[in-house]
Amino acid sequence: MIPVTRPFLPPIEEYRDYIQSIWTRNWLTNMGPLASKLEMDLKEYLNLNHLLYVTNGTVALQLAIKALELKGEIITTPFSFVATTSSIVWENCSPKFVDIDPFSLNIDPKKIEAAIGPNTSAILATHVYGNPCDVEAIDAIAKKHNLKVIYDGAHAFGVQVNGRSIFEYGDISTCSLHATKLYHSVEGGLIITKDPELLKKIAHMRNFGISGYSSFSELGINGKNSEFHAAMGLINFKWIDKIIKRRLEIIERYHQNLRNFKAKVPLWHKNSNQNGAYLVYILESEDLLLKIKSSLDTFEIFTRRYFYPSLSSSLPYLDPVEMEVYR
Repeated sequence: MIPVTRPFLPPIEEYRDYIQSIWTRNWLTNMGPLASKLEMDLKEYLNLNHLLYVTNGTVALQLAIKALELKGEIITTPFSFVATTSSIVWENCSPKFVDIDPFSLNIDPKKIEAAIGPNTSAILATHVYGNPCDVEAIDAIAKKHNLKVIYDGAHAFGVQVNGRSIFEYGDISTCSLHATKLYHSVEGGLIITKDPELLKKIAHMRNFGISGYSSFSELGINGKNSEFHAAMGLINFKWIDKIIKRRLEIIERYHQNLRNFKAKVPLWHKNSNQNGAYLVYILESEDLLLKIKSSLDTFEIFTRRYFYPSLSSSLPYLDPVEMEVYR
């Protein structure tokens, strides 16, 4: 069987060494030395000044919305994982869907302004498959209308735009370190901002709002992560460059061997690198898609329609107005 995703696992003896150190210290969670080191190593690897390691990518999105004190409507994409929209609803805001660009598959900046209304407070855009959004155009729209910008970079670990980490863009960027991701800590997430005061606020929020030994500064949540997850994240640093290199090689082999295949690939941001997180083909019809998938399933080669169905048509907790897509 060839699964659609297979989590990377390092040699087990490397993980055992870290586990032994956890047993020695008896420090299991609450930002122990391994979690703290992971934050420092991630900042260095990604060339970022500020970064927080949290429970998962969904909590990162929820913290971002809460920390920016967003209200009302948040413009977003219907072509993303459900957490992008559910985080908006969970924080008592309303999603406002804007259609995607048919070539990049990212939210189409040319359609965003038509969706902006008096109750719009932010734009939450996804770097689909790690392919950067048009961050310059979105930034210009946000400044013009005094909106906050959050980027869901769940797939975008290691991606750069104009020589800068993709996570430097927006008021806040998030990333998922889930087991199926390119780089992972089994469960985990990142939240990144250039604003040191905002980072301090989020750091308190991820720890129940605690700001001192017996004081609270924010409404908080338990958004921390454990030493066991941090250990996996630290080990996987050793392998990440090899993983990316190997995945890009495999993707290139697919493209070469399928060069006569009647399908398209997403148009990648011209000033960005690729991280090899996903191999994506856009087929000319749903009928062809279903035939190919059925044939591959027969040989136990499992693929996935990702993302499917559209969030604008599949979520029972959205009303018809919220499901409208600005095209």
